[in-house]
Amino acid sequence: MRKKLNCVLLIDDNESDNFLHQRVIEKAGIAEHLEILENGKEALDYIATKGTCGTPEDSYCQPELIFLDINMPVVDGWEFLEEFNKREYIQKENTIFVMLTTSLNPSDKTRAEKMAEISCFKYKPLTLDMIDEIMQKHFAGYL
Repeated sequence: MRKKLNCVLLIDDNESDNFLHQRVIEKAGIAEHLEILENGKEALDYIATKGTCGTPEDSYCQPELIFLDINMPVVDGWEFLEEFNKREYIQKENTIFVMLTTSLNPSDKTRAEKMAEISCFKYKPLTLDMIDEIMQKHFAGYL
């Protein structure tokens, strides 16, 4: 049996994508806790308030893997990363970011590839094969 990630964040404003991606992540069985947030502000607030894994009684749930959309209202993916980098977090350097988007704009992919924080740039929809690839590359000890 493989070890699961403590917490995965899915940051996306598209309800249909979130439903599908939640199902894929759950089917892959990679996370003890999956938190779905609809924009970068919600995600920053979740992390800043040391989001809990499900209930207030649970221990702090530092995200180990974040799937991040680019185009969202309030705070988009780029703004989220900029603000995330300004803040101090417990395990900031251990967080893997996967930009998960429908954007076909070549400048988005180029920008993401230049950012050290972004480990992968993937096009929606998220698949089991994508998750397997991410896990093998970044979380081999969990397999």
